[in-house]
Amino acid sequence: MKRVLIVDDNNDILWVVGLILKKYGFDVITTLKGEEVLAKTKTFSPQLILLDVFLSGIDGIEVCNQLKSAPETKDIPVIMFSAHTDFKELKKFCKADDFVSKPFDAGELVQKINSQIEAHHY
Repeated sequence: MKRVLIVDDNNDILWVVGLILKKYGFDVITTLKGEEVLAKTKTFSPQLILLDVFLSGIDGIEVCNQLKSAPETKDIPVIMFSAHTDFKELKKFCKADDFVSKPFDAGELVQKINSQIEAHHY
């Protein structure tokens, strides 16, 4: 079963995205806080992290940079998602592997997650 960590500071989005991914057979854990991501990657070993750009506290860009600069997490694909950002702009600030706009199409989200996990040989 493919493991995905979802990070968003909106409980409703965590619930909806978690529900969608579980329906497609993913093992999912969630967190509201960017500060918890590194610890959760150690305990859950996600094959992909779906990360909101705008989080309260440490924002998604900073979390992405922490993940991509740490040897133990640098190879985990990160898909950023937001209603207010364009991927070209985002790539200037962090090394996310892909981007999904909110609101998102469930099929597109699942396809991008599967593509990233397969590309990273999990």
